[in-house]
Amino acid sequence: MKLPETILAAVLIAFLAGASPAAEQAAAPAFPSPAMAGARQAWDAGQYEKAAQLLQAAAAGDARNGEIYHFLSQCQMELGRYDAAVESAERAVALAPGSSLYHQWLGRAYGEKADRSSWFSALGLAKKTRKEFEMAVQLDDLNISARQNLIEFYCAAPGIVGGGEDKAQAHIARLAALDAAEGHYARGNCRRQKKDFAATDREFTQALESAPKSPERIYDMGDYFFQGKRGTLLEKVAEAGVKAAPGDARAEFYRGAACFLKNEKLEEAERMLRSYLARAPVRSDYPRPAAARLLLGHVCERLGRNADARKEYQGVLRDDAKNQEAQEALRRLGGN
Repeated sequence: MKLPETILAAVLIAFLAGASPAAEQAAAPAFPSPAMAGARQAWDAGQYEKAAQLLQAAAAGDARNGEIYHFLSQCQMELGRYDAAVESAERAVALAPGSSLYHQWLGRAYGEKADRSSWFSALGLAKKTRKEFEMAVQLDDLNISARQNLIEFYCAAPGIVGGGEDKAQAHIARLAALDAAEGHYARGNCRRQKKDFAATDREFTQALESAPKSPERIYDMGDYFFQGKRGTLLEKVAEAGVKAAPGDARAEFYRGAACFLKNEKLEEAERMLRSYLARAPVRSDYPRPAAARLLLGHVCERLGRNADARKEYQGVLRDDAKNQEAQEALRRLGGN
């Protein structure tokens, strides 16, 4: 049955707004030139404007280097410049059409742009997103992240743009054959798109118990369990994250969240959350600083330090002026 236009738009946006939790945030490439090294340092520090400027200067001197445009597209997405990100990603693909990674990230750029587009434009961009993910998988059977993107698209998008859960099954089986954790994640993520949360819980729990290697998949599951206030499972997320990427600050956020949700080791929760705020870049696949400050406010309240709690809630509102939870907490504490 053809979806009415308004419903179709809602379905597309629901999928493309995430575009896509399963996607791996590619590390900024290491280049020999000083400009490229500077761009890498700026990226690592979350200074995306500076990184983009350095990359644009590098492109002026090396216009045939697809890696520059690939990296520039990622910076532009972090800056919210989605038209520019698409343009840069398309340039990267044009320069290196055999790159699975470039096709995958062009699909992501199309998805991000679709989220900010009218329903009619989103329809065309959704089809482009699917085609790029399919090409990425076709070019590299072992690009697990691209296959996860494609599975999510098939499970979330309507048939009019090429979606269909049946199309995902062979890809899920392929991932399960390659890596048990990736297979469980793929099945769980597919069920999440269908709002079958009991099945999602089972598959994600099994994924965490199967030695997952991808920080992005691990911390996407962390987001899911954090939203569900599942403290014990967040501990497993943090443990898996430390094993997969020992220096990743996200483990501290989820460990602090787990302590808060379980109402134990609150001093440790505070230490972890403050360390996260000090170390983590402001990046789309990391918990936002406001989320960490909100947790800190709740932790300080439980520790009986209401003045400190007020400061944290006020910090949340500086980052997110409409955050209702922080507003209510300040009213409760008599602050503003």
